[in-house]
Amino acid sequence: MTRNSITNRASILGRLMALAGLGLLAANVAFAQVETTGSSMVTDAPSTVIEAGDRPVSISVDEAGAITIDQQAVTEGSVMVGAGADTAPETTAGPVLPHDLSAWGMFLQADWVVKAVMIGLVLASIATWTVLVAKTRELRVLVKQQRKTLDVVTLAESLKTAHEKLDEGQGSTELTRAASQELRLSANTLMDAEGVKERVASCLERLEAAAGRRITRGTSILATIGATAPFVGLFGTVWGIMNSFIGISKAQTTNLAVVAPGIAEALLATALGLVAAIPAVMIYNHFARQIAAYKALVGDTSAAVLRLVSRDLSRYTAGKRKVAAEG
Repeated sequence: MTRNSITNRASILGRLMALAGLGLLAANVAFAQVETTGSSMVTDAPSTVIEAGDRPVSISVDEAGAITIDQQAVTEGSVMVGAGADTAPETTAGPVLPHDLSAWGMFLQADWVVKAVMIGLVLASIATWTVLVAKTRELRVLVKQQRKTLDVVTLAESLKTAHEKLDEGQGSTELTRAASQELRLSANTLMDAEGVKERVASCLERLEAAAGRRITRGTSILATIGATAPFVGLFGTVWGIMNSFIGISKAQTTNLAVVAPGIAEALLATALGLVAAIPAVMIYNHFARQIAAYKALVGDTSAAVLRLVSRDLSRYTAGKRKVAAEG
């Protein structure tokens, strides 16, 4: 074997070894690519969330290596947490508001001063309706009795006859009894008819005034409630609103949802004041008219009794004169 043939064989062997090494390298690269592709298909593409001012930015990479950037607006009170993790809005804790905003619920949540005002106004309203029921029944009975008395006295011929009929239960004998008593006391001076009538009229006038005082008893509370209830309710409202503003300063918030319940509780006091005052004024005016009508009836009855007294005195004087003329 010559030197040249040996050299040629060595060269061919080296080339074969180089080709084999290149084939192994290519196979390794292909296998690595297959593993990388399979793992990327199994796992999700990573994403990252970062904050850009008040709007978060979401950056994600898909299978092909493309980058996606998404910027979204978030509502107030929600928070984005974690990078590459699931994001969920979390509502921030707000002020705890009262659940019961009915009249009774607001009363229970009110300040003790406002509660005292409300209780007083409710009692005043109860007193108003109690006076209405009691005074209506009283006026109905008295007016009916006084009309019967007026009818009897108007149709009677003498004071004695009228008093006897009234004493049987057909009316009030208060005026006729007073007139009869004065006539008995003035028995020795009956010839002075004007003096007797003046004294009888004075007695009847005093009885009229007493009857007026009795019938107006209990109505003064209506005037008091009607005049003062709105101001008492306004005091409760001012106090409640003052406490609401103090609560605003302590909470350091101007949210209307925080302030509204306290203001509503305060305004409830004013509403109760009006509820107590308006019926009281209306009922007082109604009773004022009814009492005026009753006083007019008493006055008419008193005038009728005075006419009977004058008639009896005229008979007495005429009889005395007749006796004196016959003697």
